[in-house]
Amino acid sequence: MNLRGRNKISPEFSMSSMTDIVFLLLVFFLLTSPAITPDALDLILPKAKGKSTNQQKASVSITSAGAYYVNKERVSEYSIESELKSILAGQEEPTIILRAEEGVPIEDAVFVMDIANKNDFKVVLAVRPN
Repeated sequence: MNLRGRNKISPEFSMSSMTDIVFLLLVFFLLTSPAITPDALDLILPKAKGKSTNQQKASVSITSAGAYYVNKERVSEYSIESELKSILAGQEEPTIILRAEEGVPIEDAVFVMDIANKNDFKVVLAVRPN
């Protein structure tokens, strides 16, 4: 009796372990992907070429419905300036990430940029990579 044939691994067995690993990786990435941008609202941003910065000090988000958010907290347009001043107080390079959803009127974005200009805040416009 020859025992050499008994030690071979069947192709079905090796592929089943590979599919288990692929499914585990898929579940892992599905669970961890929302944690990548914890301070961001789920907005559809306009497309553009270029890079967005990873250094985020404060973010102002504007939805297409006209709602304003400062770091995930909904605020009225009249309290944006005071919120930003309190968040960015004492920072060397106060920076605002402006996240305007696709379809937001340009006047709303200019309103936030005007607040930043009055207070010497740097503004970075967040976009969706092209």
